[in-house]
Amino acid sequence: MTVTTAPRIRRGALAALCTVAVLTLPACGATGADGKDPGTKKPGASTSEGSDRPSGKPEPFADLSGPEIAEKSFTALRAASSLTLHADTKEDTGTVLTDMALNRKGDCAGTMSMNGEGTATVSKLGPTVYMKFDEKMLRAQGKGQPKTETDAVVDMLADRWVKTDAKAPDAKDFVGFCDLDELLGEFENGDSFARKGPLSTVNGQRAITLTETDGTSDYTMYVATEGEPYLLKIVVKGKDAGTMTFTDFDKPVPAKVPADKDIVDLDGIGG
Repeated sequence: MTVTTAPRIRRGALAALCTVAVLTLPACGATGADGKDPGTKKPGASTSEGSDRPSGKPEPFADLSGPEIAEKSFTALRAASSLTLHADTKEDTGTVLTDMALNRKGDCAGTMSMNGEGTATVSKLGPTVYMKFDEKMLRAQGKGQPKTETDAVVDMLADRWVKTDAKAPDAKDFVGFCDLDELLGEFENGDSFARKGPLSTVNGQRAITLTETDGTSDYTMYVATEGEPYLLKIVVKGKDAGTMTFTDFDKPVPAKVPADKDIVDLDGIGG
């Protein structure tokens, strides 16, 4: 078998992996379907968390409504120079897991998988993208193809880095995913009917919850109450169900150039 482009992995599957991060975001700032009052909690009113708030400390965001807190969280998120996205979402093609660090320069590093059928690892630095697929993913994406072809692809590419130009068609989806400006651009300030909820924690960081519905999905957002009011987590129930968590704000992206011996340069292969 002569391989002239990327391995025979269904582009639809790869596209789904790369676009999962923006599937549920727009609705978080959308106008509520019921048109109800935001339901701002009055300062000092009790919550289901009750005494979880340290005694003597003022209620976080006591003077802000739910929509105002949501706007502050989106503004803080869009100001980040880098972050790490952890996502577990469901869509038409199945369950997608994403763990990716990305920055405004377009660099990214992390992993993606679909339906537990193997893992794709991505490392992008500047104009070059490095992608690595394990055997399980290559075989899953080779279903329906001749076994000899799948075996050849696995033999050549499994657990080796595929090097390609970021402008190449087969790298397009991955490159788009690494665009932090594009990702954060989904968090548009606008009409919101978010309701303030109880205090909680996300990975040990204190947060206030905001809830909203659009008629088909219910959203719970977690906003940091200490330091920058970053949006820390989104949980979606109903249509496009899933969980997205944001961490490592403004930290360097750990993208690296693999060792030459571990790289397959697809751009240099002719056929």
